[in-house]
Amino acid sequence: MLRSLLSLALALSLFPLARGAAAADAAAGPTLGLQTWTCRNMSFDEVVRFAVKHGIRNLQVIAAHMDPLAPREETLRKKAILDQNGLVAYTFGVAATSLDKEKNRRLFEFARLVGIKLIVVEPRDQAEWDNLEQLVKEYDIRLAIHNHGTGTVYGDPATVRQVLAARDPRIGVCLDVGWITAAGFDAADVFRSYNGRVFDIHFKDKTREVVDGKVVALDTEIGRGHSNYDGLFAEIRRSGWTGIMAIETDSKAFAADPNRLVAEAKAFFASKIAR
Repeated sequence: MLRSLLSLALALSLFPLARGAAAADAAAGPTLGLQTWTCRNMSFDEVVRFAVKHGIRNLQVIAAHMDPLAPREETLRKKAILDQNGLVAYTFGVAATSLDKEKNRRLFEFARLVGIKLIVVEPRDQAEWDNLEQLVKEYDIRLAIHNHGTGTVYGDPATVRQVLAARDPRIGVCLDVGWITAAGFDAADVFRSYNGRVFDIHFKDKTREVVDGKVVALDTEIGRGHSNYDGLFAEIRRSGWTGIMAIETDSKAFAADPNRLVAEAKAFFASKIAR
């Protein structure tokens, strides 16, 4: 009897902890980031100030802001600036790759130096995957396939799925929501079809219009285009996905002054996460 009472008391004492853990799990979800292509008209130091101003910690950097071919000292200087400002270069891309394994190695060495564990790529020649997969295994750094629109190498999700099926599980997807929409696909359906291999998301929106028999895709404010964000966030919640959604735009007008775009994207993201 005493043993039963003690067991019950222990269970009751642990209940708040279990409830707290469950709440923490429920609160887990995607994090907002910034693809620095959005700030392509800015210098590295200006990007740092912009990210701090908007309270965005996670940066997906482009070569204009952190060049994998730059001297080691330059890369370390920039990493120190990020550290001092509470920012993280969580990934790099979209990175140029080639059939030359040793050229690709420089990209992985750069990632290792910065502490990046994910590189976004879009190899034009699918023969490149052989040496890229070897480097993934050697460095234990993941790769994510980026998609552009119709007519590009990975514009059709079926092509991406063929690569995923044949390659190391550390090779996954950077799902560009704007471009997948422009190509005529539903972002929620595509996310689901990648079956847990989405490592990163480009948080972007486009309208898709047919003009003179041709599809014309234009960037718009996130949440105001044709992308199925209601469905995508439902899939994110269903799957428990906890990656980073990096705000990005291809629009020259938005890039000239991305402040409003980013502020509205933050508000839209918060509204979806709060559901």
